[in-house]
Amino acid sequence: MIMNADYITGSLATTAGTVPRISASLSFHDILNTIRVRWAIGRMNYKVEPGLYAVGNPDAGSEVFVTCNFKLTFDQVRKALAGTDAWLLILDTRGINVWCAAGKGTFGTKELVSRMGKVGLSKIVTHHRIILPQLGATGVSAHEVKAQTGFRVVYGPVRSEDISEFMKQAMKATQEMRTVNFPMWERMKLIPVELSYGSYYLLLVPALFIILSGLNRSGYSLDHAFTGGLRATFNLLVAYLAGLAVTPLLLPWIPFRRFALKGLIVGWVAALVLWMFQMTGSGWIEKSSWFLMTGGLTSFLAMNFTGSSTFTSLSGVQKEMKTALPLQIGMAALGIILWVISKFITV
Repeated sequence: MIMNADYITGSLATTAGTVPRISASLSFHDILNTIRVRWAIGRMNYKVEPGLYAVGNPDAGSEVFVTCNFKLTFDQVRKALAGTDAWLLILDTRGINVWCAAGKGTFGTKELVSRMGKVGLSKIVTHHRIILPQLGATGVSAHEVKAQTGFRVVYGPVRSEDISEFMKQAMKATQEMRTVNFPMWERMKLIPVELSYGSYYLLLVPALFIILSGLNRSGYSLDHAFTGGLRATFNLLVAYLAGLAVTPLLLPWIPFRRFALKGLIVGWVAALVLWMFQMTGSGWIEKSSWFLMTGGLTSFLAMNFTGSSTFTSLSGVQKEMKTALPLQIGMAALGIILWVISKFITV
């Protein structure tokens, strides 16, 4: 689904045809949609039509900026181009941001060359130069683009807000512009998305634990299901928040580089706190079960942030998942088994 193009304010005639002119300011509707997408509502369908757009009143000598068709990124780039006369070439990345699309190959050489040909870029500008986001470099072969189109690739800054300064510096990026950071504010913005993705599990898993909580040596007790189920639900919620909120917020200060280990540490700290408040049961079997379940769950959830972080590489993520995922599943499964056993045995 392509979003309604209310950002288009007119058109501009070129030698290759008419090009839509877009606003460089965000409307109230854009801001509301940004909030909505931050909570993962319609995120995978939040995209714009690929093609060439005009910002301001560009001509044959104006610069050409390239980005993806994820509208959240599109909005940030056009906002950064306010007061500039420029062309904005949008690649079809299937609604995925530049960094992820470059890794998947959709923000790549083939799509870039194809899109340049479809819009007739060589007929519109005379300087044969395009500016790509630095985070798209892994997907684009600059020398291949040059060989196939005659256009030279210039890599811009990491952040769109640095575009203005980048242009003032004659398209020379400073070290700060080239540095990829993952500050607390950026980590905080990812938390609502991750929490929303797991909303179904927040209903189904606690329901299952509430039902199982009624098991005991005498058969089945609704009182146990209620009291034990509420405690189990609270513990699961603590583990869930520990993995998706506490871990990313404290990321730089948690020991180890691998996210699975970072999550495991936070999970065990959370379990220790639950134990201190007598929320992990009475016997050592049940207490052990919650340390296993909490550690496995938070470790798994923490790995969701690997694709957003500068702490890991693509190969590092793949290697970590290959080794960590079986251990996480094993910990959670063993924890559930021990928890069920504890309903019948008092130690």
